[in-house]
Amino acid sequence: MSYCASRFHTVRRPTLEVMVGGVGVGGTNPIRLQSMTTSDTQDVAATVKQSIALAEVGCEIVRITAPNVAAAKCLKDIRAQFTAAGFGHVPLVADIHFLPSAAMEAVEHVEKVRVNPGNYADKKKFAVREYSDADYETELQRLHDSFSPLVKRSKELGRAMRIGTNHGSLSDRIMNRYGDTPLGMVESALEFLRIAESHGYRQLMLSMKASNPKVMIQAYRLLVQRMDQEDMHYPLHLGVTEAGDGEDGRIKSAIGIGSLLLDGLGDTIRVSLTEDSVYEVPVARAIADKAMALWRQEKGEESKEKEADGIDPYHFTKRETTTLHVGPGITVGPEQPPRVIVRAGEDVAATLAQLAAGKLKDTPAEIILVQVDSVSRITSLPNPGASSYALELAPTVTVSELKPVAAHLPPGTILVREFSVSEATTLTAFTQFAREHQFALAVAVAPVDLIPLAPTLQQLGDDRLLFTLSGIRHPVSGIGHALGAYRRLAKALSALGSRAPLWIRNTPATAVSGDNTFLSKLLEASFLTGGLLCDGLGDFVSIETEADPVRATRLAYNVLQGAGARISKTEFVACPSCGRTLFDLQTTTQRIRAQTGHLKGVKIAIMGCIVNGPGEMADADFGYVGGAPGKINLYVGKNCVQYNIPQAEADAKLVALIKEHGKWFDPAPAHA
Repeated sequence: MSYCASRFHTVRRPTLEVMVGGVGVGGTNPIRLQSMTTSDTQDVAATVKQSIALAEVGCEIVRITAPNVAAAKCLKDIRAQFTAAGFGHVPLVADIHFLPSAAMEAVEHVEKVRVNPGNYADKKKFAVREYSDADYETELQRLHDSFSPLVKRSKELGRAMRIGTNHGSLSDRIMNRYGDTPLGMVESALEFLRIAESHGYRQLMLSMKASNPKVMIQAYRLLVQRMDQEDMHYPLHLGVTEAGDGEDGRIKSAIGIGSLLLDGLGDTIRVSLTEDSVYEVPVARAIADKAMALWRQEKGEESKEKEADGIDPYHFTKRETTTLHVGPGITVGPEQPPRVIVRAGEDVAATLAQLAAGKLKDTPAEIILVQVDSVSRITSLPNPGASSYALELAPTVTVSELKPVAAHLPPGTILVREFSVSEATTLTAFTQFAREHQFALAVAVAPVDLIPLAPTLQQLGDDRLLFTLSGIRHPVSGIGHALGAYRRLAKALSALGSRAPLWIRNTPATAVSGDNTFLSKLLEASFLTGGLLCDGLGDFVSIETEADPVRATRLAYNVLQGAGARISKTEFVACPSCGRTLFDLQTTTQRIRAQTGHLKGVKIAIMGCIVNGPGEMADADFGYVGGAPGKINLYVGKNCVQYNIPQAEADAKLVALIKEHGKWFDPAPAHA
């Protein structure tokens, strides 16, 4: 477990400081924010205008694509005009994919160059072949010869460089030896890193981007572990590529970036949205501020726990749990998705009416959480319909008071109660009562309190129990660090031999900051729930910071989808615009979503070009990709099946392709 100092606290990973112009990255510097222009780089005026707009909203490093030598030459005038406009302090980055000649031109004009190791000096043929060790060494020597001139010139000029591995564009060499895996991504970067170090060049940072947050998280963790083994301490640039737009894009970005930042990894970030670039920066700012708030709280923290917590951080495995039935057709356990709990307001009937009016057919509030201060509230509860109830009992409510009203509750009802270290007898009584009536008991407890309760819990067994964190903000369980506290709770359950389900609750007590905006709630839910789901933890989820039950329900399902834990709608992999894009990504994405957004479980990639490789949409069912100006290529998986379709015809042909492969069904009538 060497990728971070602690899985329970945010202890920032120490790195070298890399200077990008006058902006320091890594070391003791704050998290730096990046974004990218979307204009044609050869339109100098438009690119300068966009660069200024980004800098004015707080972007600290601006990236510009340089797909060819002509575009790279334009960077000279862009840099000069950007400086003349008063932004000489904001560094520019040239984004290079295929052409070393473009990189050699760009490095003369800007403060940093980003190279994609899967594309730089490699022409992919997607050939399947066996590389002998001698063949592999020959390939590495060719790579050394191609990459060394850029390294040497960057060193001479004092330029920085990012080795930006992309999951979708691994070379044939890497794909044939390591496969389309996080390990392959890491090895791809290390090949370039070793060449740079052989020339004594260390003004480097690295990234491991993927559209799947789980893949991205695993790749960064593995990269850090491998770099530590070789005594390398370079800064990391974090991002989830092709995250999409709107709420979905923000959630996927926050899951991937936030999970790593809370582990202490990451020094500069970009939130990649299929929107105007200026909208990326406020989201990145909010993510960075939340992470740095935890760094300040953990400053001077001495307890850097190195012990494992039972989670393999490099391979996803869902925590094994017992089977638990909690309502009509609602089961958790092996092969079951996480279930959604929604908090009701004071007027439970009004909450149920709101949920019914919200038309949440494919994203139902499966369990309604109700605060119960007196048993009289139980007798007045309305019929929840297809949902079940979870009753959060005040500490004053006793088992003897519950017995007369038990008949008002159906089997599967969840009783929720906080238990302290001195309540072993009470815990036993509640567990026996729950079993007698086929209820479930949610034990809300601080992780450290499980130790004195362990003998009682081991005697009771897992049947009818689930666990969640209590509202106690216990110093050892992690003040302000709910992600670490839930990991500690899962570890404590494992030590008990318990396979009881785990409920992830987003409440004001779990928040990093008290910001009450919807963006803040979305980010907090993505950090906590999304991060834990990517670790394989979580059988119930609830977003209790959002008062609107319909909005809370949809947010919970969107976080589940972003983490790949439960699919409730069409999944879109959509790249952010840049100067390489061959069509308007924003309007195209919205148009295709309007036609296909009802196809639950179908994954559609919408890509402005194929520069990142078809591997970027490796797990997509269908791809809509810019092939030439005004022309679209359609993919099934990684395979292009229709070339150069006029864009005016492409939407209809995509729908026809989906129908041809048996993935289409007509949307339900609007009134249903």
